[in-house]
Amino acid sequence: MGIFKYTRGIVDKMVGAQRRKQIPKGNVMTDPMQQYTTVGEYHVDSSDGTPDGRSFVLTVYKDEKDNLCQALSPESTDNLAPEYVRKFSKELGRFRAFKNKQTGRRYQVEQDFEQFAQRVKEHTRHGKNSINIGIITDTHFKDKNSIDFYGWNGLTHVREFSYLDDLDVLDLKAHLGDWIDGSDAGLLGESELHKLRDAFKSSKVPYVIVKGNHDENDKFDEHHDLSPSFPEHEFENIMWPEMYSQARIHYISRQHGVCYFDFDDLRIISVNTSDIPYLLNNRNQKVYDTKLTLGVREDQIEEIIEILSKSSGKQIIFMSHGNPINRKGSNALKYNGRSLHELLVAYNQRERGRMHSSQGVPAEFGLTNDFDFTQIKNSQIIAYFCGHRHREDQFRINGIQYIFFNCSALMGRNHSLTTKFNKMLDRKIDQENEAAAYIVNVDLERNRIQAFGYGAAAPRRVYLLKNR
Repeated sequence: MGIFKYTRGIVDKMVGAQRRKQIPKGNVMTDPMQQYTTVGEYHVDSSDGTPDGRSFVLTVYKDEKDNLCQALSPESTDNLAPEYVRKFSKELGRFRAFKNKQTGRRYQVEQDFEQFAQRVKEHTRHGKNSINIGIITDTHFKDKNSIDFYGWNGLTHVREFSYLDDLDVLDLKAHLGDWIDGSDAGLLGESELHKLRDAFKSSKVPYVIVKGNHDENDKFDEHHDLSPSFPEHEFENIMWPEMYSQARIHYISRQHGVCYFDFDDLRIISVNTSDIPYLLNNRNQKVYDTKLTLGVREDQIEEIIEILSKSSGKQIIFMSHGNPINRKGSNALKYNGRSLHELLVAYNQRERGRMHSSQGVPAEFGLTNDFDFTQIKNSQIIAYFCGHRHREDQFRINGIQYIFFNCSALMGRNHSLTTKFNKMLDRKIDQENEAAAYIVNVDLERNRIQAFGYGAAAPRRVYLLKNR
């Protein structure tokens, strides 16, 4: 441990002792430097869990608002300018995580992601038809300084996920929707989308932006019984133009969120399961609540058919926010989920036909799409990636492997919306399980998918693909 250098009096010693008592007994400290709660200067090094194991001067002080703070200054500097800083949280009874004063990054997260990327590299084959896809989903950013549920941490998780851009491990990255919680006022929700988009976009790694059922801000409208807080196409106008402007992206149009990327013999296609018409009733309120209504419509299906019709020689993975079917094979969307799955099965079986909707489906969701996959050669839809369910899960139906990824949004154990999966993880802020992120390796030569998880995620799951 560090050597105590000086203190400012008996009062500070007493305050420090009182702070240490507030740290719950039996809990593992996020780092050994939590114990330094008395105003003063200390020498700390690798034994204290310092960044990169370097030696620092740790200064404990009070700011102008009487908040207890810590600062780490490299011993090699003369002016002791702090490189990392943090404050004591009365709600948590401990210091928050150190952040780099220049970049705003939590150094422990940076180190964890470096180790995560190295772990992926050690367990994957490098070469043709071995593709790494970064996955994050359900960040539920909202304007609240929450330490145990949705809040500002949603934006933090997106920013930190983008650290992977610099680690030479990703071929593509995707956010599978529910960027925002949709419970803030319209102007605030729009501002949140701008921040998230700018934090996620990349000039180094191609990326996919998927729309979720919370991203129309309908949760706010539900709670306030008002006219729509977002104008029509607001998410699309904010989030998709830069995505569609990427050099490597392919698309039929820029209207529906459908796009695809090719990596060697793999084709990755995005689907918008929040493809809901913006219709207003006589009270100027939405006919369809997007948060509660998931579906795909005819125009989007037509684009998917067109892409599939020119996919010979490709192994294909679909990704969307919601899963089109459940493990029993039933419709998991409000409209046309089962129809979408049947289209994918028809592709794998090289069929020709016409899609149709079930009886009683509103006209806005009617399907009359013709398809002909009889001429497709050497191609198969192998998997479908989803978010939305706030848990990890998987099932295989008709040879298509469905894979669900856990939410990155912090879900504390004591909240009613927290899923059983996340209650078991007992997620806490500033600990590794605060967030969740994935790197999915698709190895077409070995016929397998490996999903490597970070934080509130399984370290590694392996899915063997059906022989092609």
